[in-house]
Amino acid sequence: MKILIAEDEYTTRLTIQVCLERWGYQVETAADGKDAWAILDKPDAPEIALLDWEMPEIDGLELCKRVKNLKRDNPIHVIMVTARDSRSDILIGFDAGADDYITKPFNDDELRARIRVGERIVRIQSTLSETLQELRQALDLVNSLQNSISVCNVCQMIEGEDGVWYEPDDYLNRKADSRVNWGECPQCRERV
Repeated sequence: MKILIAEDEYTTRLTIQVCLERWGYQVETAADGKDAWAILDKPDAPEIALLDWEMPEIDGLELCKRVKNLKRDNPIHVIMVTARDSRSDILIGFDAGADDYITKPFNDDELRARIRVGERIVRIQSTLSETLQELRQALDLVNSLQNSISVCNVCQMIEGEDGVWYEPDDYLNRKADSRVNWGECPQCRERV
């Protein structure tokens, strides 16, 4: 899983990066909000973003809002990582769209636990998106079958929308892109 660390303070950024890489994550880093936005606005953006609140160019709150407004099947899981620890700051962070919030200083175990929660949420969201896509495809198929046509499996006559049975060539010349539903016309049913 790919994780972005957007942190302007070099030592903190490097410390988090070392931890994440030791735990097996692929890490991208940004020293300011502008660089972080350039990374997060790509189609192959990291699935999780650790955003510092106070950064040059674009602060963490604005960056979080932008990320949450992206039209994506799998939204980026945002964890605010900041020294701002007042109750009102935490609420402002969540109101901006943050999925989680860690206050500095934090320990490695807390960071790892929150990353794992984010990873589970990302995987669940990905599974839901795949299922939704499958459901959309199934619905498209159902809709196309509702517009199917009836064809006599004995004489090959085709029933038109008007209820009249036509020779295949006559019907197909009238309807270029039709779905075929094989059956029997009333005359052939009587013969069989």
